[in-house]
Amino acid sequence: MRTLTEQEIRASFVNCSKGEAKRVAVPRDLDALPWGDLDFLGWRDPGAPDRSYLVTELGDTLTGVTMRFQQGQRGFFQRSLCSLCLTGHPRGGVSLMTARKAGPAGREGNSVGLYMCTDLACSLYLRGKKVSQSGARYEESLTLEEQVARAMEHLSAFLAKVTA
Repeated sequence: MRTLTEQEIRASFVNCSKGEAKRVAVPRDLDALPWGDLDFLGWRDPGAPDRSYLVTELGDTLTGVTMRFQQGQRGFFQRSLCSLCLTGHPRGGVSLMTARKAGPAGREGNSVGLYMCTDLACSLYLRGKKVSQSGARYEESLTLEEQVARAMEHLSAFLAKVTA
């Protein structure tokens, strides 16, 4: 992914108002991020522990979404495998990220969700730059490029539902 500016990030959001986009807590360390290892930029809002954000390039279009998730989910069937990078995590490492749909559907309260790494570091897990606390990643016969393509297909399908 190419290096993004704060202005580009704020302008990319498709499921919130311009005013909400101006109030998004954009990461302060944009220059220090490993852009070459990122397929998308994902981060959590330090001031709002239930909010997270994701920005990616889909073709030539930069698309950003605001998401919510529940902290400290409990229960026997809690998901522990990320749908994007297939990294296994101990309890709390994977969350159902829900994004309000864009446009009238979102204003009516409709949303879509995807199980993702709670820290949104899927790109780094895929590349072995970050390791889950459980150390669990399935050994796959797919190349890294094929794994990245699969993850981006899943992410693109999620974003298509957000913007539909």
